[in-house]
Amino acid sequence: MKYDYNKIIDRSKTNSEKYLLRKELFGTEDVLPMWVADMDIFTPPFVVEAIKKRANEPIYGYEEIPNSAFEAQIGWMKKRHNLNLKREWMLYSHSVVSTINVAIKAFSKVGDKIIVQTPVYYPFMRSVRFNNREILFNPLKKDEKGDYTFDFEDLKSKIDKDTKLLLLCSPHNPVGRVWKKEELLELATICLENDIKVLSDEIHSDLVYDPYKHIPFASLSKEISKITMTAIGPGKSFNLAGLSITTVAIEDDMMRDVFDKVHRSIHFSHGSVFSHVGFEVAYKEGEEWLDGLLIHLKENVLSLYNLLQTSNKISMNLPEATYLAWLDCANMKLSDEKIKELFIKEAKLGLNPGYIFGKDEGRGFMRLNFGVSKITMNEALKRLEKIL
Repeated sequence: MKYDYNKIIDRSKTNSEKYLLRKELFGTEDVLPMWVADMDIFTPPFVVEAIKKRANEPIYGYEEIPNSAFEAQIGWMKKRHNLNLKREWMLYSHSVVSTINVAIKAFSKVGDKIIVQTPVYYPFMRSVRFNNREILFNPLKKDEKGDYTFDFEDLKSKIDKDTKLLLLCSPHNPVGRVWKKEELLELATICLENDIKVLSDEIHSDLVYDPYKHIPFASLSKEISKITMTAIGPGKSFNLAGLSITTVAIEDDMMRDVFDKVHRSIHFSHGSVFSHVGFEVAYKEGEEWLDGLLIHLKENVLSLYNLLQTSNKISMNLPEATYLAWLDCANMKLSDEKIKELFIKEAKLGLNPGYIFGKDEGRGFMRLNFGVSKITMNEALKRLEKIL
C-alpha cells in the first residue's frame, strides 16, 4: 500500500503543543514551528481506524495492557533490531522521561552523580536536577568535520564512588548519531568496571537511515544487558506521542524489582484504553508505513542539506537517525539570543535553540524538526534562504 506523507492539516486550531506555545516561546504566532519532536505528518491510518473502533465500545474503564501488545513490540524489536526481549522483563511507562525519573529514584540517592553526555535531550538534565542529584557532565567530542563521539578519557577521569547511573541517548538527539558497536562496547566496559547502571533511551531506534544500523545497548552481551534499562516505544516512529505509552525492558530480576517498587509507588497504572490499541496495531501493521516514512524524511533532510551547501552561514552533518537536524550557526558570529532572534524575525521559523541541550556544547546551534510534508519543508527552505 502506498501512503501519502504530504497531506496538510492545520494543527494551529488544535491543542498541539508545537503550535499552542508559539507565543510563549517565540514571542509571536507568526512562525512556522519546527521545534518539539512530533511530526506534522498524519498518524498511520490503520492506527486511527483501530482507535476509532475501540472508541465505539461504550465503556472507557480501567484496562490492563494486553499481553498481545507487549508481544507485538517484542516481535518488532526482534525483527527490526535483533533484540531478544521477554514479556516478564517489560513494564508500561507513560514516557521515556517518566522512565528516566523512576530510574534515577530507584538507583541513586540525593546527592549521587548521574552521567549526562551533552549536547543532549534537555529533560535528561532537568530530571537529574528535579531529583536533587548531581549531573556528571561528560560532553561528547566534536571533531573538525562536526562528527561527534564519546569522550571516554574524560568520563574515566570524572567517575567516582558516587556515580550511579548513565543516561544514554541512542540514537542520539539532537546530534543524530547512530552509535557504532565498538563505541557502545567501550562505554559499557567503563560502566561495568565502575558498577554504573545504564538507562538507554532508544525511542528513536526505528528512525535510522541506510546504511546505518541501530544496536540496542542491551544486545551487546548478557553481562551488559544485566545493567541496562531499555526505554522504547512507538511515539516517534508512528507519531503517537499524544497516546503517552512506552515500555521499559529490564532483564535483571533484582534491578527490575527495585525499579518496579518505585514505579508502583508513583502509580502509573496501565495507561489509557486508546493507547493500548494504538501501541499494538502500530507494531503489528506498521512496517510498510515506517519504511515509506524513512524515505520521505531522508528526502526532506537532503533538501535542507543541499540548501545549506550554498552558503557558509549555517552548516550541518547529515543525521544518521531521527527527524531532527542539528544546525551549526557559529559562522554567523552572533550570540545565541541574536541567532534565535534572526530565525524568528527574519526567517519566521520557530526552532529549538541549541543551548537548551547543553549550555556550552549547544552554543551556536539550532535544532530543526524536518518531520513535515514536502510542502511545509519547501516553505521552511524558502524562509531559511532569507538568512543565508
